[in-house]
Amino acid sequence: MQPKNKEFPKGMIPVGDSEFLFDCHKNVECFNVCCRKVDLTLYPYDILRLKNCLKIDSEQFLRSYTILAKGNNAFFPSVMIKLADDEEKSCPFLGEEGCTVYHDRPSACRTYPLERAVDRSEQSAVPDDFYFLVNHDYCKGHNEDKSNTVNSWVRSQRLIEFNTMNSLWAGMDTLFATNPWKGEGAAGEKQQLAFMVCYNIDGFRRFCHQHQILKQFRLDKQTRRRIDNEDGELLKFGFDWLRLVLTGRSSLVKK
Repeated sequence: MQPKNKEFPKGMIPVGDSEFLFDCHKNVECFNVCCRKVDLTLYPYDILRLKNCLKIDSEQFLRSYTILAKGNNAFFPSVMIKLADDEEKSCPFLGEEGCTVYHDRPSACRTYPLERAVDRSEQSAVPDDFYFLVNHDYCKGHNEDKSNTVNSWVRSQRLIEFNTMNSLWAGMDTLFATNPWKGEGAAGEKQQLAFMVCYNIDGFRRFCHQHQILKQFRLDKQTRRRIDNEDGELLKFGFDWLRLVLTGRSSLVKK
């Protein structure tokens, strides 16, 4: 059901509670075609999951598997997957049998054939999300006789944790779009700090230890333990800390 008083770009109609036909498996004619010549933006949680899957440092992951690009945000770069240097321009994680990082594949790969949009208006304390059906001509998965709903697809693709983290990231991206580092120019000190927090989680962990960042705030033992041991919790903390650095406002309480 389309929400009341909500306008969408022409031709884009949210799926709502409607059912749609789609399935993807190795017997579909186009299997793995979508893993070639693709412009794939990586969000912070995507990188966190992929670098842990590969068991490498996030800084090494950025150097080996990503490129920077100018995206929709005029004041902050996008991070995109670096395709293999072959004729087909394949995803670096595409193997003979399919995706080699399937369990930790990025949000965009999980979400297709849907596209998720987050309403980042300040009027809503909890961002609303909407899903639109995408249909590429090469994709034969739409011809499969498997009925889905948004809720069933989100569950089957294990998207809930990704969506939670990506909603937090959407809030940060909205902040960055206000140019909070005005006067510094591109790649200034604060922008580099923001990039580290968002995309180089291992670098941010080292930064926190070096500057004893966690000790500066009132955090209960359980929260501190989670931040110390879980990259996802450190990323959440990093978003809050970065908001404090850039705006002076945050849910964090200083000692």
